[in-house]
Amino acid sequence: MDRIYRDESRRVLATLIRLLGDFDLAEDAMQEAFAAAIDRWPRDGVPANPRAWLVSTGRFKAIDSLRRRTRFRAAVPELAGLQSSLVEPEFPVSDETIVDDQLRLIFTCCHPALAEEAQVALTLREVCGLTTEAIARAYLTSATAVAQRIVRAKAKIREARIPYEVPARDEWDARLEVVLRVVYLVFNEGYTAPLHAASGSGNLAGEAIRLGKLLAELLPDAEVRGLVALMLFQESRRAARTTPEGALILLADQDRALWDRGLIAAAVESLKHALSSDRAGPYAVQAAIAGVHAGTVDGAPTDWARIVGLYDLLLREAPSPVVELNRAVAVAECDGPAAGLELVDTILSRGDLRDYHLAHAVRADFLRRLRRATEARAAYDQAIRLATHEHERTFLERRKSALADLNSPDSLSSNS
Repeated sequence: MDRIYRDESRRVLATLIRLLGDFDLAEDAMQEAFAAAIDRWPRDGVPANPRAWLVSTGRFKAIDSLRRRTRFRAAVPELAGLQSSLVEPEFPVSDETIVDDQLRLIFTCCHPALAEEAQVALTLREVCGLTTEAIARAYLTSATAVAQRIVRAKAKIREARIPYEVPARDEWDARLEVVLRVVYLVFNEGYTAPLHAASGSGNLAGEAIRLGKLLAELLPDAEVRGLVALMLFQESRRAARTTPEGALILLADQDRALWDRGLIAAAVESLKHALSSDRAGPYAVQAAIAGVHAGTVDGAPTDWARIVGLYDLLLREAPSPVVELNRAVAVAECDGPAAGLELVDTILSRGDLRDYHLAHAVRADFLRRLRRATEARAAYDQAIRLATHEHERTFLERRKSALADLNSPDSLSSNS
């Protein structure tokens, strides 16, 4: 039963939402269906098609629930509509239908009419099956706040009559972009908060990867595979990213023997599929950059020139100040910190990334490498003020304190 719940509950829920047209009614129906299975299957045996049995039982449970409602008369049209579609107790539920229903659920939860935080909360709750308490722990907020987001999102779907469907072809690219952004937001929340892994943030990265793999199975699009590759490359470095106490370790200083070769191999395979298509986009390019870093596992030097070239491509595909900042880091490795500093100062002078702590942290590191301690200290102070995670602030404080030893040529190594 545990295995069937783990493997089938989200699929059953996706189909019930389509059949019943209501998230809450479908969730209650699914839980009642599994409760009925726990009661009946030990006695009657597991049905040949457990998924179809659960969907069918859930539908009947929903109708029973409607019958029991006090305001029965108001529910009569809805009830009649459900009953008219019931032909057999165990109607067929094909794999193709399940795929469509899962895609419908994902696209509905990530509908652009919903606020971004609502998209994330609803996806984690309905698609991934996380409890509101688990989501709250991961995002360091209250279960009440998460529950309110989910309630508001469901109300928006109902009131705005957001269709429960896979988008039409002319909307496809824009809608898929939103879905992938939500998946990557979930991943980054788990990946960038290692100190909170025990309370749930670390598990978010795993949930995002699982969701990405599900999308790749349902929808073998190049960008979906590119995102999966990117997440796997990044996750492969998790064990090397922090000390046992949770302090950050920069990429250049990581013990690459700790990088997970199995995840790297899976990432490479996914990236190959992504790059073999003419639809490969920004996620595939980012994965290719991560792949260059992964190629240094066996001690080979990092090909920074190639990374700069990939960032040039990424800037054409998806221009953004953050991509420019990352490119500046790669340029500094090729041409020296002065070249990188010039690029970062250009970004900041435009007003971009002024409130982004990593922009100031990168600038501080370039200044440190140029032995301009006073300016570096001011840049570190700005980065510390803007950092949102305690482990990031601790790391930056440590880097700032090391400026006192700037006159010692061996005290600080050059890295970024």
